[in-house]
Amino acid sequence: MTRVVIVGGGPGGYEAALVAAQLGAEVTLVDRDGLGGSAVLTDCVPSKTLVATADVLTEIRESGELGVRIAGAEPESGAVHVDLESVNTRVKALVKAQSADIAAAQEREGVRIVRGTGRLDGPDRVVAELTDGGIEELTADVILISTGAHPRVLPDAVPDGERILTWEQVYELDELPQRLIVVGSGVTGAEFAGAYNGLGCDVVLVSSRDRVLPSEDADAATVLEDVFTRRGMTVLSRSRAQSVVRQGDGVLVTLTDGRTVEGSHCLLAVGSIPNTADIGLEKAGVGLDKGGFVEVDRVSRTAARGVYAAGDCTGVLMLASVAAMQGRIAMWHALGDAVQPLDLSEVSATVFTSPEIATIGWSQVDIDSGKVDAVAVNLPLTGNARAKMQDFKDGFVKLFCRPGTGIVVGGVIVAPRASELIHPLSLAISANLTVDQVAHAFTVYPSLSGSIAEAARRLHRREQVPRER
Repeated sequence: MTRVVIVGGGPGGYEAALVAAQLGAEVTLVDRDGLGGSAVLTDCVPSKTLVATADVLTEIRESGELGVRIAGAEPESGAVHVDLESVNTRVKALVKAQSADIAAAQEREGVRIVRGTGRLDGPDRVVAELTDGGIEELTADVILISTGAHPRVLPDAVPDGERILTWEQVYELDELPQRLIVVGSGVTGAEFAGAYNGLGCDVVLVSSRDRVLPSEDADAATVLEDVFTRRGMTVLSRSRAQSVVRQGDGVLVTLTDGRTVEGSHCLLAVGSIPNTADIGLEKAGVGLDKGGFVEVDRVSRTAARGVYAAGDCTGVLMLASVAAMQGRIAMWHALGDAVQPLDLSEVSATVFTSPEIATIGWSQVDIDSGKVDAVAVNLPLTGNARAKMQDFKDGFVKLFCRPGTGIVVGGVIVAPRASELIHPLSLAISANLTVDQVAHAFTVYPSLSGSIAEAARRLHRREQVPRER
């Protein structure tokens, strides 16, 4: 029986453990913080739960056109507000329940869970420093590193857990910040800025680039920034934070150009650092890049024979779905099952703002730069009947296909629940479907998904065949 030892219980680790157990391996999972990793404990599950509450409040505030009236007041008057302490209590309860569900699934499949911190002692041995004290040495035929990452902080902006916070610390707040300064306008910063704005907080978003979400589709980012501004958020573009300090019951953020911004709280969202230091990787022959991320190939192999890695510690598209797939691929490969290497062109991703932004495949930048030959159509939601009924004014469906064959190669959806709407495009790309095949599939009327089929119809190109005389 093959002995598999997994270090880290996030999506890459726990999904790999289930696959390895299914394939008959003897599996030990060394976990320090709780099953689920940061995705469940401090990132995806809690943040999207917070976003869900903010979405409800936003819909209520903007429901005036639908005829909604609350206690004789206009929806935007503040008659509806949030109890942040209750929200965070629910967040932490859901986190605990989800982690417990994952642990139970592992135990049902025969995975042995060791509570502690794991480090490599060569390419075939893991030493676990147990949470309850003592050390356990684990010999392995296959090792998977899935240790995740932690929030990056600025040298002159040290979190104190009270006023200066990372995204892992916000769930201890029992009152809504009077004025929240969010430093960083990437995915994490945009999500939290949008969420707290939706909860009723005065939000200032500090963006070092020309626009929010600089790595996302430019049209999508423009829509979101317009929505943020319309909802009262202050967006400081081309502004970089130099320092954040406590100032009585508030914070003072100093920008590199000398300007200052005052607020009650500051949330740092300036990237992540891999958890790869001091766990014996170099000694085991595992290669790291300049950022400290584990270098892996498309089947999750490291430079050390028998040692694989998955998840945020690899820096390969830091998404829970990618981590889980990397972990599964690692075990399929290591244990001799059929395996398909990781294909990043098939990965769908979502920014959980309001509206959501979902993307897959080749991007507009790839097309404009000539990296891929494709044609595009951008269909605003303003013409969609369902969007009109629900008073959705912001968003679009953008579709990319090959000019000759019509094969779908990418797309962008900006809409409520875009995270659900992107799945048809995921299927289209993974199955090499053409825009005609997508267009010919039935959609419900009225529905937002109807805009996907309509966009596909607009990309139809009939070959011009000369008529016989």
